[in-house]
Amino acid sequence: MAEDRQKYGDTDLQEFKVLIQTKIDKAERDLMLIRESFINNQNNGTDDTSPTFKAFEEGAETLSKEQNAILAGRQEKFVRDLKNALIRIQNKTYGICRVTGKLIPKDRLMAVPHATLSIEAKNMQR
Repeated sequence: MAEDRQKYGDTDLQEFKVLIQTKIDKAERDLMLIRESFINNQNNGTDDTSPTFKAFEEGAETLSKEQNAILAGRQEKFVRDLKNALIRIQNKTYGICRVTGKLIPKDRLMAVPHATLSIEAKNMQR
């Protein structure tokens, strides 16, 4: 059983590295799209429409920019967490729970490759 081992072997670490790098590439593309959407002025041609409609449009645009800023912040944290996971792979400390010191099960790491806590440790936080 993997949980009885102290560390993951090089083969497992390489598998995790490929998975994480794929997720980083996708997350960085998604972040770029969010940033482009945030920067875009989203002018929908309301310059010549009624002032009331224009006010609604400007309010929706402000809300959309705020939501994009929140999304961008979350995405930046996700990318940072994934890159930190790559550092742990390089240091051969990847997959070790930072609370219990036990090996995090492989299926959990495949689902959440940037995890630093086992389910046991997560449950202790509640």
